[in-house]
Amino acid sequence: MRASGAILVVDDDPAICVVVGEALRRQGHKVKTAASIRERAALMDSFSPDVLITDVMLPDGDGLDGVADILERNPDLNVIILSAQNTLNTAIRATEKGAFEYLPKPFDLNELTRAVSDALGTRAAAEGADDQGDLPHDGLPLVGRSPAMQEVYRTIARVLSNDLSILVLGESGTGKELVAEAIHSLGKRRTKPFIAINMAAIPRELIEAELFGYEKGAFTGAHARTAGKFEKAQGGTLFLDEIGDMPMEAQTRLLRVLQSGEVTTVGGSKPVRVNVRIIAATNKHLPQLIEDGRFRQDLYYRLNVVPIALPPLRERREDVILLARHFLERAAQDGLPRKALADDAAQLLMAWHWPGNVRELQNMMQRLSVLSRENVITADILRHMLPIEHGPADTIAPTDQLVHAVRDWAKRQLGIGITRPQRALHDDLLAVVEPVLLEEVLSSVDGNQIRAAGLLGINRNTLRKKLTDYGLDPLQLRMGD
Repeated sequence: MRASGAILVVDDDPAICVVVGEALRRQGHKVKTAASIRERAALMDSFSPDVLITDVMLPDGDGLDGVADILERNPDLNVIILSAQNTLNTAIRATEKGAFEYLPKPFDLNELTRAVSDALGTRAAAEGADDQGDLPHDGLPLVGRSPAMQEVYRTIARVLSNDLSILVLGESGTGKELVAEAIHSLGKRRTKPFIAINMAAIPRELIEAELFGYEKGAFTGAHARTAGKFEKAQGGTLFLDEIGDMPMEAQTRLLRVLQSGEVTTVGGSKPVRVNVRIIAATNKHLPQLIEDGRFRQDLYYRLNVVPIALPPLRERREDVILLARHFLERAAQDGLPRKALADDAAQLLMAWHWPGNVRELQNMMQRLSVLSRENVITADILRHMLPIEHGPADTIAPTDQLVHAVRDWAKRQLGIGITRPQRALHDDLLAVVEPVLLEEVLSSVDGNQIRAAGLLGINRNTLRKKLTDYGLDPLQLRMGD
């Protein structure tokens, strides 16, 4: 049985408050939010939380200030600290103040909800509640702490309280349906149906019948009136996957439904009023389809009210290992042998181009859970079972090609022998390549550090530290300078 409790979330970012609050409420917790130290103080007295989640940087001061006094007055309270200042000093301060857990921003929502469950489990154990048992965790559908995914989370947070149409864009395997599921399960329609339909998986002549339903005798095989996906999703969410594959005639009818809010079955004449939220998704470039005459421009505008662009996995490499371990854990929960990931295997996974994105990574982890005889997956096991180094040339990561080329150059120019320790070789190569790479990227974006960090797949604080370490001035790294 899960321990539920009262949670106070303190952050001046409304998006974080919404996402964290809704995720915790879905697990049965009572949640209140505050945006400042003053609001936190007021709610500590009136709400009496079991767990306090607080940011460090708040509009009226340091969120760590006063935590020790709060814990002294509330000895059963557990505090979870969040901070975008991902420094050792912040972690030490959080520990010294008596925090139960410290999570750097951007944080993973699953990790935060697990920390809350652990905090409540600790409190229950202290109270002698021996009926709690293991605290199960309902995994949230999205995993990732990269800047690109944090932007996705922020957009999701902004659409939870409204019914605007959403268009999810991204390559195959990036998790577009998971985004739709997250919006539904965290939003106000979560108690109603979530219905998904894949346009590419249904014969063209049956799409209208599947979407809008049909009457008895409407076509051969129609033996009784059958409700379509719109009616089945009444009050909930209808997810239209692969919308770019929808035939033009079905697009016309869909547009009419979106405009009128009424559905008429195939072979029927009496319209049925429907109330559904529309989330569409595609891996195609719809503006090009419009130009080619294969997609209606007016339908595009109806669907693309709020676009959410999912990055490919190769552009969010900091999430690869987090996802890999998440999928190994999920496989173990599903009854497959439990496996761990060695550091050298993790480095090999980071170098892969991931043409199949998150879906490819999930399938790979499932295969390793079943086929690997060892409990720890090493790089040798990974190479043996999945010959990454012998993959197609166009699927080898550009970074991997660069490292191989520079390694050969370094051996010739710097006299680095192949017998030197791998760590030393890596450090020597990094010292040569990294400052040049930073200069080129910053120059290409006219010194814009935010854009440069995004292109490099690192956060802005990490970029700033590297610039300081190498003595680089971003103001001087501009096009044409």
